[in-house]
Amino acid sequence: MLRNGLEPWHVLVMVTVLVLLFGSRKLPEMARGLGKSMRILKAETAAMREDGSSVEQPDAGTPAPTPPAVATATLAKADEPAKSGKAS
Repeated sequence: MLRNGLEPWHVLVMVTVLVLLFGSRKLPEMARGLGKSMRILKAETAAMREDGSSVEQPDAGTPAPTPPAVATATLAKADEPAKSGKAS
């Protein structure tokens, strides 16, 4: 019964449902948007691969530096007195 994942009538039902839900005017716009996002994703992954191969990775024994914003927020939380539900 399950020879292939999508048979021709499956595709026909999917197209019919998409046209009924979004209308025939919205589908080309959605396809263009999907194409643009796929091109951006492809370009970004290629750039990440290119950057990853040229940048040296830090040693596993060396801890990564803490970003200043995280360190400041952590210190600010540690300096605050504990708040209780009752007023003294």
